[in-house]
Amino acid sequence: MSNMAAELGAQAGLIAPDEITAEYINNAGGKLPQDWQSYRIETPDLEGEALRFDASSLAPQIAAPHSPANADDAEAFRNIPLDIAYIGACTGAKYVDLKAAAKLLRGRSVAKGVTLKVAPASLLDQKQAKADGTMQILEEAGAQFLPTSCGICAGYGSDRLLEGQVCLSSTARNFRGRMGAANSKVYLASPYTVAASAITGEMTDPRHLMEV
Repeated sequence: MSNMAAELGAQAGLIAPDEITAEYINNAGGKLPQDWQSYRIETPDLEGEALRFDASSLAPQIAAPHSPANADDAEAFRNIPLDIAYIGACTGAKYVDLKAAAKLLRGRSVAKGVTLKVAPASLLDQKQAKADGTMQILEEAGAQFLPTSCGICAGYGSDRLLEGQVCLSSTARNFRGRMGAANSKVYLASPYTVAASAITGEMTDPRHLMEV
């Protein structure tokens, strides 16, 4: 949520820490200041609107080029082929994301003509996924591993998208030319949806493979 605040015109997005935040930082080896619970911004005079959503009723989503706002149910993009399936960068390749992808890819293979590229969010995530066999599952399915960096997400390196390529990515942004060639097309989805689509070779609602 904080990462996407820029799309709303904000300079930064801040979310007050809670016990879950503290637990995560401690487990990751970080250090919390003694007064971490006081890290709050009080805005009693701020006018706003509270929005509540039932996420359990939301179908898996895919965002079409060239904006994260172009989202619709994954089923609406059914049969659109892809060249690159990308699970990577800070927002879309955390340990839980790698586990999600492996859940679908276990015992399956990436479709012919599709390249699955995986760039773990951090060395810690990569180490944890390697220790429990998650990385092996991804490798056996045909994944290619990239360094833990922004990489393709920001259009860096030799793996950036080529002319006309279609990519389904677990990253947060798909602006024109961001991940490579200006005429490449980037769709956004969850790691589940990216993994399912890598298996079928076309945009796929992951629930179809979960039911198999």
